[in-house]
Amino acid sequence: MIGLIIAMILFNIIAFKTNKRLSWNQILHIWMFTIAFQMSFDMMIEFKYFAYWYFGKKIEWQGFLPHFFIVPPVNILFLNLYPFEKSFLRKCLNIIIWDVVLVIYEAITILPKPWGYFHYGWWKLWHAAVLDPILLIILLLYYRLVLYVEAKAINHKSNM
Repeated sequence: MIGLIIAMILFNIIAFKTNKRLSWNQILHIWMFTIAFQMSFDMMIEFKYFAYWYFGKKIEWQGFLPHFFIVPPVNILFLNLYPFEKSFLRKCLNIIIWDVVLVIYEAITILPKPWGYFHYGWWKLWHAAVLDPILLIILLLYYRLVLYVEAKAINHKSNM
């Protein structure tokens, strides 16, 4: 639990102190999308197939903490640091670096108590290494959708 509390405080402070790109509207969209997407994914992988779990194998209130206060600020950090205006190669390299960082963080979360809070069933670190880039790309696509919708809303207002 100590590792979780440190991570929640650290990731949230860094995400909000370093934010130079995302508006409050975009942060809200990313935060809610992240929670909904992760909860949907975990409903199957965590609770149906017992691939991994937070704290215990059943639904527990403390298990909501990583969903609500770890992954959303990490996604905000990722979007703030993503090189949107750079080459395709630079974008791919950025995703690979983030994948390595995320796998290292996941390895820390499976440490014994009091530092770790994440447990594996049949899930292995390589599953995360393969899946994380896909999830980051889905996040990027969702962020682009938010930007598109915002632009349409601004254009709609200016045409009135």
